[in-house]
Amino acid sequence: MAKKATSGKTKSSKTVRKASAKSTKSAKSAKTAKTGAAKKARKTTKAKSAGGGRGKANAAFMRPVTPSAALAEVVGATPIPRSEVTKRLWAYIKKHKLQDQKNRRMINADAALKPVFGGKASVNMFEMTKLVGKHLK
Repeated sequence: MAKKATSGKTKSSKTVRKASAKSTKSAKSAKTAKTGAAKKARKTTKAKSAGGGRGKANAAFMRPVTPSAALAEVVGATPIPRSEVTKRLWAYIKKHKLQDQKNRRMINADAALKPVFGGKASVNMFEMTKLVGKHLK
């Protein structure tokens, strides 16, 4: 009888494991069903918002800034927003092929950019934004 009791326990523990596995599978499917519905709801709200889901532009970001004399040689002397300064600077870099060919993150300075870059011959593109920011008022 002792054998029957132990074998009975192993069978019941197996059935318990199967039942718990089924319940976790059903719980997971219920979660995915909920998240799937939530994702659909989010997509529809994004599509309805004006401007393609990006929201309003920050007014401070669009405020015109005046470039310094050194930076004005590259982007122009008129007051323009920071975003336009960045666009014009990259247009200048690409036009004059100042991006390093092997390491594309590095920008090689020419005569006009050297004063903007603080006299450095080559700067990292992330450092470049920091250096250009010093030339905006």
